[in-house]
Amino acid sequence: MDKIGDLLSELSIPINIRRENTPSSSDRTGSGQTAPIPTEDDEGRTQRPQDREGARKSQADEVCHQCHGAGWLRIDAPVGDPRFGKLYPCVCRTNATEQSNLDDLYRLSNLDAFAHKVFLNFDPEVSGSGEGYDAAVEFATQPEGWLLLLGGFGTGKTHLAAAIANHVVQDHRMQVYFAVAPDLLHYLRAAYAPTRDTSYDERFEQIRSVYLLVIDDLGAEQSTPWAVEKLYQIFNYRYNNRLPTVITSNSDLDSLDPRIRSRVCDPDLCRHVLMLGTDYRMRKMDPRFVKGQGTGARGQIRGQRNSRP
Repeated sequence: MDKIGDLLSELSIPINIRRENTPSSSDRTGSGQTAPIPTEDDEGRTQRPQDREGARKSQADEVCHQCHGAGWLRIDAPVGDPRFGKLYPCVCRTNATEQSNLDDLYRLSNLDAFAHKVFLNFDPEVSGSGEGYDAAVEFATQPEGWLLLLGGFGTGKTHLAAAIANHVVQDHRMQVYFAVAPDLLHYLRAAYAPTRDTSYDERFEQIRSVYLLVIDDLGAEQSTPWAVEKLYQIFNYRYNNRLPTVITSNSDLDSLDPRIRSRVCDPDLCRHVLMLGTDYRMRKMDPRFVKGQGTGARGQIRGQRNSRP
């Protein structure tokens, strides 16, 4: 069988199909439209999803010089040749299909709200974040085992976890599922609703067996017996099958279910990184609201009352 590369070198005759009748990935509208993956432009700057979508539409408006917008080509073969009359996809159509598949992976990853969380805009020079950054980049390059990012609020754990997920979808073309722990459980509970579009078993299987699972803020969920059991089942399945998993938490590990804690603490599988940086949100605050009596606006108001004659 001829290789597609050899065939494409011979393809020169576009079939007679009008461009407006040939759908492309940029023609999708409505509920079927998917969010594009974040990436970088030629100068290394992060492209926001809407910028990249606009660039794709602009490129789609240019008629392919090989197929003239038809999307298909046929070989100029004589009658009797096995390839006579056969159609082959043009490279422009192949690229559009690959992009469509990538967008579908991104849509299923639940990363829409974290599209801007990439390694490019994370500052590893901030005190306490260097080790976490290095560990996240290493894991994203070769997703194996588990990675646990521990630290207080605002130390960059979620940013790094989302950056790993975005990188795995973009560069490895593998399916990812990203969820904050309480939202993950809510997503499973919603499968019991009468109006559900998928069954509970389907959702549960999707989460526990996905190539890369990222659970953000483990320990923030309500510890009901049902929630604890579901989380244990997910962790246990991924532990037994050694599936790549990223976990972030600002909770004491002793507060976790002992069965989950035992698996997360396995040094042969899980790498632990403690992020000791200060809360980046507080660093951006006006100093007047973070100093003095108490913290935040409440402390400032109390201080003003105490200073009255």
